[in-house]
Amino acid sequence: MARQYAIPCILMRGGTSKGPYFRTTDLPADPGARDRVLLAVMGSPDARQIDGIGGADTLTSKVAMVQPSSREGVDVDYLFAQVSVTEAVVDTAPSCGNILAGVGPFAIERGMVPATGTETRVIIYNVNTGSRIEALVTTDGDGVDYDGDTAIAGVPGTAAAVRLNFMDIVGSKTSGLLPSGHIREEIDGVEVTLIDVAVPMMILRAADLGKTGYETPAELDADRDFFARLEAMRLEAGRRMGLGDVTGKVIPKVAILAAPKDGGHIAARYFVPHKAHAAFAVTGALCVSTVAMLEGSVSDGLAIRPEGEDREILIEHPSGQIDVALRTSGQGAGLQVLSAGAIRTARKLFTGEVFVPADTI
Repeated sequence: MARQYAIPCILMRGGTSKGPYFRTTDLPADPGARDRVLLAVMGSPDARQIDGIGGADTLTSKVAMVQPSSREGVDVDYLFAQVSVTEAVVDTAPSCGNILAGVGPFAIERGMVPATGTETRVIIYNVNTGSRIEALVTTDGDGVDYDGDTAIAGVPGTAAAVRLNFMDIVGSKTSGLLPSGHIREEIDGVEVTLIDVAVPMMILRAADLGKTGYETPAELDADRDFFARLEAMRLEAGRRMGLGDVTGKVIPKVAILAAPKDGGHIAARYFVPHKAHAAFAVTGALCVSTVAMLEGSVSDGLAIRPEGEDREILIEHPSGQIDVALRTSGQGAGLQVLSAGAIRTARKLFTGEVFVPADTI
């Protein structure tokens, strides 16, 4: 009699997202078989994900796959997968900076990286984007210390900080910072900036599509005409950015901008891309903070731009604010992003085995 197949995993909250973290070698090596397993793990396709551990939301239907790296100067390789809730689709094209926050802790938990003192440095290679990230994880003599006083918008309570320093993030999926060659251009009569910092994005002013930029995610999600127009524009943006036909794909992502009103430097709403994000993606925050500082972009007249080239940028979003440490040089089309960092938190929720039907493997 066939029995269910057990797969070791740790369920973790990473930033404002949540999902299972696996050792890559505990999953099938064949991508097709691996995707079948991940769909079964999460309970997709089903709006409730009732037969899996997914949370019936895009933010809780995410997976991290981690293994020791053979790359010089890198500790672990990280592959992210967005598992669709309602369709039999597993997308490894994008990355996720929130789930990334749990990769360092997971690597320490699984013995891939030894804990060193009160802070452990984990160098992560993001397979999705071909970039490296330095994660600084709070540790003690027993391993990862999850308790702390750092609060992030969109997550109740506090936890230990995980500092993420992103490297090699310009041109994550395209030819460079401005893959279309323009700081500002028009799509469907609307001015946009097409930019690729950590994630390719189409960014525009909320007012140009009849929005304030302060709407709740529910209010935005209810306007299907708005999403239909946004999607048509996004498809054209993908073509102009050299991404080809992005129908059914989650990149480029989209954000709409407004002037800040709560002490931040820019207000924004982020789309994933067919639903408004309840908070803000880390990779999206790196991209939006860059646009906010990019003279000549659609952020002109909206963003408050601190002086200097080493700046802390606060993005106002539906759940509060996200903080990005951005270091740049140059201006306008000559802007160079030297480094970008974000503070996140992560927490281990449970460790054990997740079961999938035997015929899934």
